Amino acid sequence: MQRKALEELLEWKKSSRRKPLVLQGARQVGKTWLMKEFGRLYYEKTFYFSFDKEEELSSIFEKNKDPFRIIELLGTIFNDKIEPKKHLIIFDEVQECPNALNSLKYFNEEANEYHIVAAGSLLGTLLAEPMSYPVGKVNLLHIAPLDFEEFLGAVNPGLLKYIEETPPEEIIEIQHARLIEQYHNYLIVGGMPECVVSWVQEKNAGTVAQIQKELISIYENDFSKHNKKVNAARILLVFRSLVSQLSKENEKFIYGCVKSGARAREFEEAIEWLASSGIVLRIYDVKKPEHPLNAFEDFSSFKLFFFDVGLLKFAAGVSNKDIILDTGFQFKGPLTENYVLQQLKPQFEISPHYYSPNQNYEVDFLIQNEGDIIPIECKAGKNTLSASFKRYRNECKPKIAIRLSELSYKKQEDMINVPLYLACRINRIETES
Repeated sequence: MQRKALEELLEWKKSSRRKPLVLQGARQVGKTWLMKEFGRLYYEKTFYFSFDKEEELSSIFEKNKDPFRIIELLGTIFNDKIEPKKHLIIFDEVQECPNALNSLKYFNEEANEYHIVAAGSLLGTLLAEPMSYPVGKVNLLHIAPLDFEEFLGAVNPGLLKYIEETPPEEIIEIQHARLIEQYHNYLIVGGMPECVVSWVQEKNAGTVAQIQKELISIYENDFSKHNKKVNAARILLVFRSLVSQLSKENEKFIYGCVKSGARAREFEEAIEWLASSGIVLRIYDVKKPEHPLNAFEDFSSFKLFFFDVGLLKFAAGVSNKDIILDTGFQFKGPLTENYVLQQLKPQFEISPHYYSPNQNYEVDFLIQNEGDIIPIECKAGKNTLSASFKRYRNECKPKIAIRLSELSYKKQEDMINVPLYLACRINRIETES
């Protein structure tokens, strides 16, 4: 598989601002593979240490603060010498050894010539615990499931090359149909690496579904394993409410859907834990659709989505038949929005928001690109009518407005219709428009 994160890792290697790097992201998104592949491609040697498999490694960091002494001991374990710049050091499952995680501070301050990449499960949840996390002393890189382009590169490299080389307005109908077919496959398979590899090798949706079932079980088990001060039962209740939350006509998160009579103070920490762990994607409503969006966030009004659309599809029990035959099933809208959010989030520095000034008026996403606010409407099929989107364009007169649907690319008077399979290229489409 080709992952875009490899390019970001290479930029980190070359950067004058390089510090020890910590990869964040939910379990099973491919962090270990990325680190090893990065070492294989761009370093003479890779020294890989797993604190989960080799618990005795912790003793090195308990007894030593000196990064040079640590390097000497780690090299001795391999019966080799670790060289700065030439070799990559990998600390995997580093959450199992807080002293190793904390040692990155000393590597940054005293031995930054050594290239170190660390990763582990639920590291994002440690950001709230400064004593456990070397804040300001490391670079951070978030790793997500494969986006649609990465998925396409794995299952049909020729189609990926086609959309990379062809202007969107010149995509011919037969290729458009093939791309929509692959988009439907992505809704079923999602972007979890194990699911994608299984699909490429076997083309068996039943096997993919079994993997998705196992992944959801892994995440639910993690709630009790790593929750610490946060109530594990509440985390589980929030997580299991996500499908019903998204099934509502208004997808805004409602505490009463988690538990009858529930209040915000009971579940705020659980929601924060899920968002920090990378297992859910949270987007906020804004009181004004103006720059800068973060200044107008309404923290009491938000939506929670799955971090992978394939897992949402499985959890919701959507049938493959409905997706492949493109029927108008009830959950099609939320599934499409979850897909679009996954594709949008890595493209812009400011996280996507939505705009819902009243119950009858909502714009699916607002994107901030420098000083411009871009409204984005998601349509699950070919029925593209939306009174809210039209009202927003009339009232706010944005410089550019984008509607994502299964229709072909088309520029209209005050908006651009972009096929859903190009959702991960919005920043390029916007720049070129």
